[in-house]
Amino acid sequence: MPHHTPLIATIVAGLVAAFALGALAQRLRLSPLVGYLLAGVLVGPFTPGYVADQKIANELAEIGVILLMFGVGLHFSLKDLLAVRKIAVPGALGQMAVATLLGIGLATLLGWPLISGLVFGLALSVASTVVLLRALQERRLIQTDRGKIAVGWLIVEDLAMVLALVLLPALAGAMKAGDGAADPLTAWVMPLGITLLKVGGFVAFMLIVGRRVVPWLLHYVAHTGSRELFRLAVLAIALGVAFGAAMLFGVSFALGAFFAGMILAESELSQRAAEETLPLRDAFAVLFFVSVGMLFNPFVVLAHPWTVLAVLGIIIIGKSLAALAIIKAFGRSNTTAVTVAASLAQIGEFSFILATMGVDLEILPKDGRDLILAGAIISIMLNPFIFGLATRTPRAQPAPAVPTPDPEPANDLSPTHLGGHTILVGYGRVGEVVAAGLRAEAYPFVLVETETEMGLRARNHGYETIIGTATDPRVLEAAGVERAVRMFVAVADGFEGGGVVDKARKANPGLEIVARAHSDTEAAHLIAHGADRVVMGEEQIARGMLEPEGPPAGVDQTATGELTPAGPRLLILDDAERAVLATLREMDIWPGEAMSRAPVRDAGIARGFEPARLDAAFATLSEKDCLRDLGDERITITKQGFLAGLQPA
Repeated sequence: MPHHTPLIATIVAGLVAAFALGALAQRLRLSPLVGYLLAGVLVGPFTPGYVADQKIANELAEIGVILLMFGVGLHFSLKDLLAVRKIAVPGALGQMAVATLLGIGLATLLGWPLISGLVFGLALSVASTVVLLRALQERRLIQTDRGKIAVGWLIVEDLAMVLALVLLPALAGAMKAGDGAADPLTAWVMPLGITLLKVGGFVAFMLIVGRRVVPWLLHYVAHTGSRELFRLAVLAIALGVAFGAAMLFGVSFALGAFFAGMILAESELSQRAAEETLPLRDAFAVLFFVSVGMLFNPFVVLAHPWTVLAVLGIIIIGKSLAALAIIKAFGRSNTTAVTVAASLAQIGEFSFILATMGVDLEILPKDGRDLILAGAIISIMLNPFIFGLATRTPRAQPAPAVPTPDPEPANDLSPTHLGGHTILVGYGRVGEVVAAGLRAEAYPFVLVETETEMGLRARNHGYETIIGTATDPRVLEAAGVERAVRMFVAVADGFEGGGVVDKARKANPGLEIVARAHSDTEAAHLIAHGADRVVMGEEQIARGMLEPEGPPAGVDQTATGELTPAGPRLLILDDAERAVLATLREMDIWPGEAMSRAPVRDAGIARGFEPARLDAAFATLSEKDCLRDLGDERITITKQGFLAGLQPA
C-alpha cells in the first residue's frame, strides 16, 4: 500500500502546521486560534505550496464541530446563567440584535439579499467561547461579578446560535420553495413547522429517554474499571447521539452533540468524561479551525479593504458599544461595562460554523464567508490588546474628600489570612481525602484547585479555596505560601506537580513539601524540583494491604477491648454489611477512592435488601472503621474495610 493517503496527508499537514503556527502565536501572546486558522491558510488552495484535500478536511471538520458542540453542552451551566439572567439574557439578545442589524445594513450596501444579510449579521454577533474564557482566566476574572456576567452573556449567545443552526436549513428550504410557490405562506410555514416538530421530538426523546439511558450507561461502564472503555463510551455517546439525531429526527449534528453533552453534564461523572475526551476534542477542534482557514482567501483583505474595515467596525466597535450601553442601562459600574464589552469584541467558532453552513445552503456568498473569516482572524489578534487596555489598573488618585463606594476587586483572588498553615494543591480523589483528614485533625489549611467546578465543590464543603493554577505566583501569594509551614501536592500528574513544587520552593525555601507520584520517574522529577517527600500511591496501598492495622503485629483487639493473639483481623459482619462491601469490591473501589453512596445503595436494593437496612449497614460499617463518610453523599472504603470485603462469609 502507498506510504501516504490523502486522509493521512491532510491530518499530518494540518496538525503539524497548526502546531508550528499555534506555538508561534502563543509566543507572541496571541490566541493559538490565530495560528490554527493561519495554518489552514498555509495548506489551503489560495497560497503556494502543498494543498490539503478540501473534501477530507471538511469531513474531519464535521467531527470537530460535533465534539466542539459536545464540549459546549458538557460545560453548559444553567446555574451560572440563572445567577445573572436579569442582565445576561436581555443584554446578550439586545447586543446580538444590534450587531445583526448592522450586518444586514452592510450586506444591503453590498447588494446581498435579506437572508444573506441575516446570516452575515448573526455570524458577526457572537463572540468566541475559547477567546473570551482565556482572556478572563488570564486576568483571574472568571469568579468576579463582571466575569460571571460575561460568561452568562456567552451562554445566552451559544444557545441562540444553537437555535440558529437548527432553523437555518429550514429557512433556506422555505426560501427556495417560496420563490416559485403559489402560496408563499404555506411554502414558509410548512418547512419551519416540520423542523420545529422534529426538534421538539428530539428534545422530548432526550429528556425522557436520554436522561435515563445516558447516565446509566456511563455509570455501568465506569464500574467495569476500564478507563479505555469509559473513554470510548463518552465518544460513542457524543458521536452516536449526534448521528442518530441527524438520521432519525433530521436535526443537525450540532444540536444532537450539544444535547448529548448537556444530558451527560447532569451525571456526577461529567468531570471525568470531560477530562478523558479532552485530548481528542482538542485535536479535532484544531482540525476544524484548520479546515476553516483553508476556506479563507487572504487576498480579500487587499481586494476589499474598506469592507473588511467595516466588518471590523461592527465586531469591535458596534458590538462593544451596544454591550456597553446595555450594561450601563442596568446600572452596573464602568469597570464591569468596559470589561464585558472588551471581552465580546471578537468572533470565533460559531461564526465559522454559521458561515460555512450558509455557503453550503447557498444563502451566503463566498465573499461573505471570506469577510467573516478576515474579521475573525484580525479581531482575535487584536483582542488581547483591547482587553488589556480595558482591564488595566488605573493610576492611584488622591483620596477624595467625599467617601465613594468600594472599587471592584481587580481579580477574583481573595488572599488567606492564615499563617503557619498547610497548603493543599488539588481536590481530586486524593486531595478530597487529605482535606477531610486535615479538617478532622483541626489543622488550618487552604486549598488550591485549578478546575472551577471542583473548586466550587470544595467551597461548598466548607474549605477555604483559591481557584487557580498553583504555578501562578499570584495564586501562591494569595495562598500565603511565604507564611505556610507545609504543602501537600495532590495533583494526579507528577510532572505537573513538579512545576508547583519548583514555584513553591522558590517562594518559601523552608516549606515542607509532600508530593504525590505514580512512578519512579515522576518521584525523581519531584525530588529534583524540591519536594521533601514523595508518596507513591500504588506502593502505599500495597504496603497497607500487607501490613496489619491497629494493634501491633501478632495481636488483635476484640470488641470488648481485650488484646488476643491473632493473625489478620476478622470482623463479624451481617449480610447487609457484606453486600455493601461486596458491591464496592465489584465496582473496583480501592482504599482512598471516593464513591457516591447512591449507586452502592441501588445495587444493594437490587440484591433484595430494604433501603433502611442498607442505611443502617452504612452507619455500622463507619463505626467499624470499614467506611468513612466524606460528606455530600460520598464515601470511601478503608484498608480494614477492603480486607474485610475479602473475608469468607
